[in-house]
Amino acid sequence: MSVLVVGSTALDSIRTPRRACPKLLGGSASHAGVAASFFAPVKLVGVVGSDFPARYLALYRRHGIDCAGLQHASGPTFHWSGEYEVNMNNRRTLATELGVFEHFRPTLPSAHQGTPYVLLANIAPALQHHVLDQMRRCRFVVADTMDLWLRIARKDLLRLLRRVDALVLNDSEARDLAGTDNVFTAAARIHRLGPRCVIVKKGEHGAVLSSPTGLFLCPAYPLTRVADPTGAGDSFAGGLVGYLASVRGPVERHLRRAMVYGTVVASFCCEDFGLNRTDRITRADIDARVGELERMARF
Repeated sequence: MSVLVVGSTALDSIRTPRRACPKLLGGSASHAGVAASFFAPVKLVGVVGSDFPARYLALYRRHGIDCAGLQHASGPTFHWSGEYEVNMNNRRTLATELGVFEHFRPTLPSAHQGTPYVLLANIAPALQHHVLDQMRRCRFVVADTMDLWLRIARKDLLRLLRRVDALVLNDSEARDLAGTDNVFTAAARIHRLGPRCVIVKKGEHGAVLSSPTGLFLCPAYPLTRVADPTGAGDSFAGGLVGYLASVRGPVERHLRRAMVYGTVVASFCCEDFGLNRTDRITRADIDARVGELERMARF
């Protein structure tokens, strides 16, 4: 089955203590869409400007991504610039230039409106609502979010939670949303807001799933060197939803393994800047690393 990925398509300028890389392909939809493409056909919805490089469109095509829903507008593409410290858990935004993304209104081609698996990647909750208003017969809807929307669009986000099957957020966002310092208590409270599955990302420490089948603690693949963690969370969500779309049977039966596949794709993302590493891997590389992680986590 196919996956609809709706989010930002951007040019990222990233600086670390070791290196600086300008105008890389970025954005939540780019990272999530490429990650999902290793498992299932992807339909990508976003907006790019007149300065968007042709080589990045070619990258989408190389991964078999359907770009019929990718809007082309006159003006600059959304540009984000950020700097990481030696401890890459610490990041500082240097510039955010919305460009054509400022007036982005996701309009789905009719062929996209019946896509069974939907990933509402990290964009404003109002836009995520607009996407769902156009959908029909969704089998499983996953929404990603961030601390910004908790601050400036909490009402829209709370309304969205009643319309999705799963919510993905990091541990600090989960605590903020639920009003508690305990991640597991937070997950239980978020369930009461709507989603039957809550996935809490914990960075290098993995992720936690709370679902009708109980709790699952997903380990992260251990990396000895991280080049750039930008897009890792989006890659995790994309890999997870892509894997779910590739298997048969009830979603809950496959969620745990889907999280493992998501965390492995995210680990590849961190090994180079932007999508440079993710673009070079194969499904066989992913499967091999999943096998390694299984052996490390078995007891």
